Amino acid sequence: MRAAALDIREVADGGFQARELFRRHFGDEPPAIPHHVIAFERAADGAATPVCYVHFTPLGDLLLGGGACVDRRAMRRMTPVLREAIRAGGGLYRITLEWAVRHFAPTHKAIFGYCGDALAERVDLAAGFERTGHRHLLVHWTRELDEAERARLVAQAHAIGPF
Repeated sequence: MRAAALDIREVADGGFQARELFRRHFGDEPPAIPHHVIAFERAADGAATPVCYVHFTPLGDLLLGGGACVDRRAMRRMTPVLREAIRAGGGLYRITLEWAVRHFAPTHKAIFGYCGDALAERVDLAAGFERTGHRHLLVHWTRELDEAERARLVAQAHAIGPF
């Protein structure tokens, strides 16, 4: 029998698979458009339960991240070993966000987040995001870009408003 583990992946029907988690957190339906990243707790018996969800919307060279939610009750159900590994990694959201950044970095110049929550912002910054000079707008540069290109991408993301 294997131990419980965390399994993070992009899931085509992630809006469906994380629906209850998203509804509990936001009181609404998850986005129907790609991309859905879910961290599953994989139990010893093979059952997979969504414990963290983050949505990303592609927009040309950039990716907009939002709709992040964590099943805070899940930590109490996890094995002590898995719980400690998650804590050591910075928490479910940070581990899932860092996985997503690595996953999407090859195809996008920048990943943006619009964050009005102080705790989530601390996690975003710890995961390599930085402030843009616009309130609530954060960015994770996935490659070296000149200042003009960075400014163009920040302006493009900022023009969208909250996402």
